Amino acid sequence: MATGRIDEGRDREYKERAAAQAAAMTLEEKILQMVHGAAENTRLGIPAYNWWNEALHGVARAGVATVFPQAIALAATFDPGRLQEVADAISTEGRAKYHHSIRLGDRDIYKGLTFWSPNINLFRDPRWGRGHETYGEDPYLTAELGKAFVRGIQGDDPRYLKAAACAKHFAVHSGPEGDRHHFDARVSDKDLFESYLPAFEACVREARVEAVMGAYNRVGGEPCCGHSRLLRDILRGAWGFDGHVVSDCWAIKDFHEGHRVTGSMEESAALAVRMGCDLNCGGAFLVLQQAVEAGLLSEADIDRALVRLLTARMRLGMFDDDFDAHPYARIPYDRVDCPEHRALNLETAEQSVVLLRNNGILPLAPGGHGGVRRIAVIGPNADSRPALLGNYNGTPSDSWTLLRGILEVAGPEIDVRYAKGAHICRESDEPMTRKGALLSEARIVAEMADLVVLCIGLDPTLEGEEGDAGNAYASGDKPDLSLPESQRPLLAAMLETGKPLVLVVVSGSALAIPEADGRADAILQVFYPGAMGGLAVARVLFGLAEPGGRLPVTFYRTSGELPDFREYAMAGRTYRYMENEALYPFGYGLSYSRIEYGDLVPDRTEIPAAGAEPLRVSATVRNTGDRVAREVVQLYVRRETGGPAGVALPRHWLRGIRPIRLDPGESRTVAFELTARDLSLCDASGTWILPPGRLRLFVGSSQPDGRSVALLGRAPLEALVTITS
Repeated sequence: MATGRIDEGRDREYKERAAAQAAAMTLEEKILQMVHGAAENTRLGIPAYNWWNEALHGVARAGVATVFPQAIALAATFDPGRLQEVADAISTEGRAKYHHSIRLGDRDIYKGLTFWSPNINLFRDPRWGRGHETYGEDPYLTAELGKAFVRGIQGDDPRYLKAAACAKHFAVHSGPEGDRHHFDARVSDKDLFESYLPAFEACVREARVEAVMGAYNRVGGEPCCGHSRLLRDILRGAWGFDGHVVSDCWAIKDFHEGHRVTGSMEESAALAVRMGCDLNCGGAFLVLQQAVEAGLLSEADIDRALVRLLTARMRLGMFDDDFDAHPYARIPYDRVDCPEHRALNLETAEQSVVLLRNNGILPLAPGGHGGVRRIAVIGPNADSRPALLGNYNGTPSDSWTLLRGILEVAGPEIDVRYAKGAHICRESDEPMTRKGALLSEARIVAEMADLVVLCIGLDPTLEGEEGDAGNAYASGDKPDLSLPESQRPLLAAMLETGKPLVLVVVSGSALAIPEADGRADAILQVFYPGAMGGLAVARVLFGLAEPGGRLPVTFYRTSGELPDFREYAMAGRTYRYMENEALYPFGYGLSYSRIEYGDLVPDRTEIPAAGAEPLRVSATVRNTGDRVAREVVQLYVRRETGGPAGVALPRHWLRGIRPIRLDPGESRTVAFELTARDLSLCDASGTWILPPGRLRLFVGSSQPDGRSVALLGRAPLEALVTITS
């Protein structure tokens, strides 16, 4: 089932009503319901509906809404419960906007209840411009966060979906952006089922997501929006998906224009519908009548797709006689951008901040205590609103830049001075100034200060979707992992001042800035932290909040160690298969407090390969510091012996996350339950197997790689478990 928690009897009724409604339509009327701007049908009393809406980290493109941290920042919380809470707030605002809009007769784009979110593609390569829309590089983390987001969007009412979530882009999609309309992603079955599909499977089978969006590219020669294996055999067949499939926007015409697998718009539209794509974002499906007349598909194919679409609208309550009595129709408009959602936004942003380095300089003391009475806030992202928001965003009613947040939290006793120092990517800020004209002001302000907070990185004009980002030379992707050239002299100058330096990196993806690792006194990675982001970062800097985030992606040392961007094999990619030492590893993040682990106890040390009951693992976590701590307990599995011959194994893989709060001196026992699937390996055919052999389990603050251990000064706890034949 793909219906959230809707009662099965009620859902059966929806499907029967949808079939009857479809049977009453002419072929032309049916087709007009299969494009994103579905037409009004006055004869049958069906109102117009625009299916296209976005909710990646807040209701997008429809005016004022709570703008939460970008998806990659949400991922840095490592907290499924938090994502479900955020998604619930988003769908509350979406419902309020929808019902109040239709009462005014406004059924425009971005006003509907079908949210084309979340993006659960794997962030396999840090150069991909859209990577900040995802939950990072790990299949397990992406699956857990994706499920939580879907559940928050869709709600738990037994009669209706609160809103409809959409898992995208199915599947094997992560750039290059400039090639997406003609690119063929070649991938082995092992990588397909081990890395690219698990999050989609989890959202379909466990969270019962209502919609799935196909990707632009081909996979193994077939376009994703008309892919026999992906859509028909796996999604509908093996996983039992009974929601609706939507194409990415204008992706159907790519079949003949870019991929050249069909010869006309009619052939492309017919192929998509036959393979199970029900809704077209675009206008390609408007030629379906000609396709039927040409014998390229049958009216029964049209009916199958239409019934799925009408059922989705019924699951949302759109065709009920007394729509205003719908439980979600009573959400008042003052829930949009309400104080409760702003508070949730601030706390979420605080928990997404990742502390990468700290020589003891943080937290600062507000009010000038501790010797810091003058702070220089410098950099192109210090007072940038776009750098807060990422993409696919709404309009915040109020924005807290980093500068504004620091001014607020520092208080009147600290003198805060600002200088931009550099343009985000251009040589100069004004047309007639020389290259680096802003640098002198930054040096002057830094010389006056007791401490420098340098805010550098990227913004959505430099990384994003093709056509959105102004990074024309890479179509939204990054050419490499380097800091933009315009900012490098500024970083060098600030490092040379000799003043204490706190580096705040604002970006949606990993940058390689190794020169700062050994010389900056503290480094924070804040991603795109949302409308409240500047206040959240300031509260972390001054110790009013804990840096709660962990890296959902690997920070590599150089671009040169990355495989070819167009290569989709996982070899050499992400923490599971990389060969070199990371600059900052996946799962890493420091705390202001001190955390100790002990008493790692599996409930047994031998497990039969066949019919194994879940393995229960527990460990004790204690806060030995004098501050409240937010800790993310992580569990990793490593295969020591007994893997399938000739198959590359991951170094280790994440299979448990528990974010917890600990008061000073508090201890807590954290327990995990591992299924056979959690312990299994994916063989060359894409089959999950649990062969006899030894497994090593790790529980701690990080993955068990040497770089994490060196950075944290402690290793995870270990336990051996044997799989018996």
